[in-house]
Amino acid sequence: SKAKHFLNNLRRRSVAAINVFLPLIFGELKSDTLEIPIVYDYFAMLKTSYWRLVKCFIIAGVLTVVVNILLNKKAQPKTDLSTPSPLSQELYKVISPETYKYVLNHVSVCKERSPFLVLMVPVAPSDGLSRDAIRKTWGRPGLISNVDILTMFYVGLPAEGQSSHIQQDLEKESKEHADIIQMDFLDSYHNLTIKSMMIMNWLATHCQGASYAMKVDTDIFVNVFYLVNKLLVGGGPLRHKYITGSVISDGRPRRDRKSKWHLSEDIYPEDTFPPYVSGAGYVFSIDLANRISWASRFVRPIPLEDVYVGLCLRVLGVRPVYSQTLLPPRNLFEINRLDYETCTYATRVIVTGFKPHELLDIWGDFQKSHLTC
Repeated sequence: SKAKHFLNNLRRRSVAAINVFLPLIFGELKSDTLEIPIVYDYFAMLKTSYWRLVKCFIIAGVLTVVVNILLNKKAQPKTDLSTPSPLSQELYKVISPETYKYVLNHVSVCKERSPFLVLMVPVAPSDGLSRDAIRKTWGRPGLISNVDILTMFYVGLPAEGQSSHIQQDLEKESKEHADIIQMDFLDSYHNLTIKSMMIMNWLATHCQGASYAMKVDTDIFVNVFYLVNKLLVGGGPLRHKYITGSVISDGRPRRDRKSKWHLSEDIYPEDTFPPYVSGAGYVFSIDLANRISWASRFVRPIPLEDVYVGLCLRVLGVRPVYSQTLLPPRNLFEINRLDYETCTYATRVIVTGFKPHELLDIWGDFQKSHLTC
């Protein structure tokens, strides 16, 4: 009722002011008939409304900052300063890089170069369409001038075995593009943690001269331009012990045996997960590859690779950074599918949910138009 009264009052005074000013402007009203009190009262009311609006914006901004600080505090891992107990030899064997051998490797790709960013893409052996789409879009060599970006695909063995046509096609593709790394573990959903740890080991062993790396899934749109120019280069000097993405700070294990993400209490007895970055895509400083590999000696393997990385970060006492903007509030690592709109995508690092042909369909327009936003 107060709002209605305010609007009616404002409308009445606006009409009165217009009735006064229009005749004055067109010479139809003499100044001595001007209803000065009404005009002054009208502008006083406008001034009061303006400052109320300004105060609302200030309060909203302060609340946003406070909420962000609270979320960051909530995401702060509780670091156990005591020395963690190493895994038994039997358990560590599952995750140890010494357990597996390379089938395909390209050890020389970083010998004579120090990439600013290495894009590491875990992919199924049979998914040649995704690899081709990525090579033609955000993983294309030379995409950003004067910035060395390397894209590598990481695979395990196909379920059909090394003598299958899938493996033969993969080997031909590897010879043509020199961007496929393969180890002899079975490529499956439940082995994604093994795959991610082998990625960390490869970076720590074969590409130590890089500055940053990004683990990113195949169904992702990656705005490499924003990532490099705003988040990394624009973020100041090279970071260390740094990992960023969409931070999940309230994760809990699923105990339902029918769930795809089921974790039994025997494997993971805790009721909550430490803060971790969504596995759709996350960026980290290259020093973390070796540190995470080391921390895996103390963390029991679980089939949730992003949570597992979070558990390794807890051992290291490293806090994942939530990449977002405050005004307007926006997650830079968008883990939901958004309808394509150039300027929406231009202000995010990733957007999820793309099939290879969809990625190819939008990339030309995005590359041409994103600078106009």
